Amino acid sequence: MKLYTREWGAGDRYAVLVHGVMSDSRNWRRVGPVLADRGYHVVAVDLRGHGHSPRTSEYTAELMAEDIVDTVPYAPELVMGHSLGGLTVSLAVDRLHPERAVYVDPAFSCPAANWFQLMLAPAFLKTLARQSAARIAKRNPRWDPADVAIEVETFKSFDRAAIPAVLAPSVMRAPEHMAVPSMVMLADNSYLVKPHIAERLRETGFDVRVVKGSGHVINRDDHDGFMDALEGWI
Repeated sequence: MKLYTREWGAGDRYAVLVHGVMSDSRNWRRVGPVLADRGYHVVAVDLRGHGHSPRTSEYTAELMAEDIVDTVPYAPELVMGHSLGGLTVSLAVDRLHPERAVYVDPAFSCPAANWFQLMLAPAFLKTLARQSAARIAKRNPRWDPADVAIEVETFKSFDRAAIPAVLAPSVMRAPEHMAVPSMVMLADNSYLVKPHIAERLRETGFDVRVVKGSGHVINRDDHDGFMDALEGWI
């Protein structure tokens, strides 16, 4: 499936950016222009069921990975995925063949079984879709108001049917090997990459970095810390 894309820059190097669940390509509204200034042609996708990309009757992380491969340039210099985007990038990297990959607080482990059950609850999903800007800002006090406004819009528009298939505990897992040079950037006390998984990734060869004091959406919570953590990878 071809996905909607948002682009910045016209450099001769490609960077592919993949957002997390309940978000869209606007998650990268500050990161994209910075990469463009560094000579990249940046392509950010809206995953299926999100943003301007098609809704469908079937959602799996593997299908989302196939969509990425079908949509973006082959063998980009950089591919970066946040949360669910990190999981889908890990499933696509063997076919996409980027020069290097960055996984931003990726969905490599399920926080807890009761978390998944909560995410499936219709009442909870309905509440998510109706969250006010004030509530989102209170939960994320370091976010720019523009990011709060985008979060309100993306929560309302994403297809709730995508949640069960792509965030099941059996789906959220870390890669067994490092296909290309890769960095994993973690939020402080990440709940999606548990300490023993982070250690296994280090032993496998991944460069694992923690942005101290940051929340799950690192680039919105601490843009400067996010960019500093990319040193040597962009």
